Parts: sequence; structure tokens; C-alpha cells
Amino acid sequence: MDKWKDRKQPDTLLLFDVDGTLTPARRSVTPEMLELLRVVRKEVVIGFVGGSDLAKQQEQLGPTREQLESQSFIGWLGEEKYKKLVNFLLKYLADIDLPFKRVEERNKYEEYDKIHKIRPKLVEALKANFKDFSLTYSIGGQISIDVFPTGWDKTYCLKHVKNDGFKTIHFFGDKAYEGGNDWEIYNHELVIGHSVKNPDDTIKQVKELFPHLFKVGL
Repeated sequence: MDKWKDRKQPDTLLLFDVDGTLTPARRSVTPEMLELLRVVRKEVVIGFVGGSDLAKQQEQLGPTREQLESQSFIGWLGEEKYKKLVNFLLKYLADIDLPFKRVEERNKYEEYDKIHKIRPKLVEALKANFKDFSLTYSIGGQISIDVFPTGWDKTYCLKHVKNDGFKTIHFFGDKAYEGGNDWEIYNHELVIGHSVKNPDDTIKQVKELFPHLFKVGL
């Protein structure tokens, strides 16, 4: 635990999803959230767990101190299977009659998806058509789905911290429901899961977890 000796609770780790948990989807972190993280990291160790590459996470959160291992999806799956998957997705999406298909309309699409279940239906179609690909499909982000090798869900990060002496690991995520991309780590036996609604709810729950760090009324 020497590398965390500046923390008051170096054996406690807080892991955060990014989109919808620390920031609005695909947008930058607010000054209030940065201040929260600044205060909390003096007490415990914090980490960010997401599917975006490091450049995108830094764009949203600012510079990070250390990147743990990442993997190549295409390298694992292989070019031929990757092309079959992409071709299926392109055809499937082209055949959907959506009223909203532009990026700037993502908020409207999110509401439409909640009613018409576009993404859950796509997930089921992928499961049915690619049973032999050893892939997992889940709802992710504001308007996306996640596709990754089985076992490469967010619990994948835990093997990289298992030798760091953490006695308590918390995870905060907004997709902590069955079929959501936070579900596996939220339910992991080594993790205390916190389901949040949005970044404001994350701030509220973190302050409730560490009331001694924040003045009453904040």
C-alpha cells in the first residue's frame, strides 16, 4: 500500500463509471464533481472504469495519473468475425425506422428508446445471431450498446487491483440493472455496489458515504 500512503484510508477503493455517473453522456465533468473527487481522493483511492479509450476519458475528466491495462477487441475477435458483426449491425440499424438519427438528437432518441426498446431488441438480435462468438452484449451509455468478449465486462478491472491490498471496494454506476453494462461489477462479491441516477445523484451518494469530509448542508 506504499503508493497510496498519502491517503487516510489507503485500503479503500472507489471505482466510478464515467458517462451518466461522473459526467452527462459524452460531456465534460462539472467543477462541482471535480471538487468532490479532489476531496475524496485525499481520503481513499479512486479509479475510473469505462469502455472509452484513454483519450476520450481524459477529454471528459482531465489528465489521469495512471492507466491500467487495456485490450484490443478486434485483435481478440479476429478480422473476419469482426467484419461479420459490423455488417450485421450496419444492416440492422439501416432497416430501423427511427425519427431521430443525428448525434445532436441523442436526448430525444434516449427517450424514444425507453418507450420502444430499440436497444434491448438489438441486444437480443445479436445474442441470437452470434451465439458462437463468445461475446457479451449489454446496454451502455446514453444511446449505445456495449459488445465485448465474455469476461471483459467491468469486473475485468478487479484483477489489476487484487494485489494492491484493498479491503473495501465501492463501485458507482448508472447502468446497474440486469442487461446494463454496470450490472456485473455492481453485483460482484468483492464490491459494494451503488446504483446512481445521474452525476448529481453520484455526488449525493458519495457525500452520504463520507459525511465527515463535507460540511453539513453541502
